[in-house]
Amino acid sequence: MKLKKIIVALSLLCLSTGILTAQKKDHNHPYFFIQITDPQFGMFENNIGFEKETALYENAVEKINRLKPDFVVVTGDLVNDPINRQQIAEFKRITAKIQSNIPVYYSPGNHDIGNTPDSIGINSFIKNYGYDRFAFKHKGSRFIGINSSLIKANVPRLNQKQYEWLTNTLEKSKKAAHIILFCHFPFFIKTIDEPETYSNIGLKDRKKYLDLFSANKVDAIFSGHLHNNATANYGGIQLVTTSALGKQLGKASSGLRIVKVFPDRIEHHYYGLDEIPETITF
Repeated sequence: MKLKKIIVALSLLCLSTGILTAQKKDHNHPYFFIQITDPQFGMFENNIGFEKETALYENAVEKINRLKPDFVVVTGDLVNDPINRQQIAEFKRITAKIQSNIPVYYSPGNHDIGNTPDSIGINSFIKNYGYDRFAFKHKGSRFIGINSSLIKANVPRLNQKQYEWLTNTLEKSKKAAHIILFCHFPFFIKTIDEPETYSNIGLKDRKKYLDLFSANKVDAIFSGHLHNNATANYGGIQLVTTSALGKQLGKASSGLRIVKVFPDRIEHHYYGLDEIPETITF
């Protein structure tokens, strides 16, 4: 009887070990997520209506539900007018159509909280969407979203508070397989020393943050705002600017970015809504 109990116990131990091993191996399997940016409800018709944005976003959500990414990140400018309740309600209505088992995360853009954000605008965004920055672990990697409008406008107290939070979050992420960041404003479009414009972060804060990211081995930063696509590199960090789901200001067509995460690398591709594949292959 005692021998039988030992055999059963060993069997359960082997089974448990097998499950844990399988789960650990599963973290080595590639997966993908989707980045959407600048749906910007109201931009096409200068806040008179948002029919075009509705059609584009509903099309994107249909594709998301078919592809079933691990999660979705929307990197800002959800609406064109931050106090327009109809625009906000329409964005939220369509977002709610994304299948409940596909998490959706948000980073605010300047059209969501203003070009010079204050506590009122940020608190309004938090009331609508739950937070203005985020961090989560997924399959061994760390994903972080920040409020880049605070950096762009250099709002002293709020910017410093976020910088301290970000520093602590990165410090806790040293063992992550990958560290991937999301924000609205690109830190730069083409070169690290390019002059500050409406489309990028100022030189002083640009260097400060990129040095922090480099020291903590950040793999990639995905941003929006430009309404066009661009890629750059800084010390091995991929800086990826994604074009708008909404109105375009360049040669891209309205679409989204599919990001594949492998154990040893990150691959990404921007697709116009009419170019999105039926399935994702690795």
